[in-house]
Amino acid sequence: MSEPLWIDQPGELLRRLQDAPRRIGLDTEFIRERTYWPRLALVQMAVGDDILLVDPLVPGMAAALAAWLDAPGVLKVMHSASEDLIALRCACGTLPKPMFDTQVAAAIAGIGAGMGYQKLVEQVTGVALPKGETRSDWLRRPLSAAQLEYAADDVRHLDALYAATSGRLRELGREEWLAEDVERALATASRDEGETWPHLSLRSAQFLDTAGQRRLLRLLRWRERHAREHDLPRSWVLDNELAVLLSRDPPADARALQQRLDAMPKAPRKLANALWQAISTALADEDAMPAPAGDPDRNALRRLQDAVAKRSAELSLPDGVLASRRHLESLLDGGQWPPALQGWRRRELEPVLSPLLAGGSRSG
Repeated sequence: MSEPLWIDQPGELLRRLQDAPRRIGLDTEFIRERTYWPRLALVQMAVGDDILLVDPLVPGMAAALAAWLDAPGVLKVMHSASEDLIALRCACGTLPKPMFDTQVAAAIAGIGAGMGYQKLVEQVTGVALPKGETRSDWLRRPLSAAQLEYAADDVRHLDALYAATSGRLRELGREEWLAEDVERALATASRDEGETWPHLSLRSAQFLDTAGQRRLLRLLRWRERHAREHDLPRSWVLDNELAVLLSRDPPADARALQQRLDAMPKAPRKLANALWQAISTALADEDAMPAPAGDPDRNALRRLQDAVAKRSAELSLPDGVLASRRHLESLLDGGQWPPALQGWRRRELEPVLSPLLAGGSRSG
């Protein structure tokens, strides 16, 4: 490929779309440390023999990028795309379709689970890529020569990864498996909503009584709204530890809450009134709140894990690709197949797991 080209004119990007190839490599750089929503800072595109480094900060560039993302005849090849999808949706209002994720493809093809781009590139091509600019400030202008080279490398080898992984998927007859996983990733990225029951993701919630769990649910729902409205990281609004502490040992009134926050150096003291309103105001649906799962029956969980490991070996799949421990715990807890285990995973697992689930239970 030629030297990377800096694209800061939307018209130039749109002009290239007229002669677009059947597939392109696509990656992004974004910043999210100080915001709730990711801020798109750079878009890298491997288009034929050219590498385009597109400046999304330029007025009108988001619309030009959206035209590429929406182009139905152009396959967008990405690697570990989940966070990039959110950044693109926020900036461009759309998602790359159709899409091919080389990390997911490598896992399904039995090459390796969760492989980073650099490791997969080295395995497929023999090229060892430097790691130098992973924590760069991608919003600064102009970008340094080292940043530009690092960014170009992120798409330079995507076509080789596509060829290797797609070829293996065809041999195994697993192209539909990848299509299902990609469609699920796009559907997840397209949903602009928080978790309905965010308390379930905190392990400490299971040690609260019912009233404490309701208070925690109220605080976490409020935190999500506030973080989104003010574009702040959730932990900057209210960290998990403090949310659990207030839920377990609630203040008697707003004054007591203010006094408690004033005694904590990093507490959100200016948000005391909003916090009090959140923790003391019942939610319309909290009566339907599911309780956090207790500790799993270890023997039942081990039986499921052993069955999954056996089936994974039969399919030559890396550990964790068929089902993670967390997904098996969810399945064991409620008997309902979680979304992550639907589709081809359920078709492969249900015949071997269903006979074991009747004996699954939880303790604690």
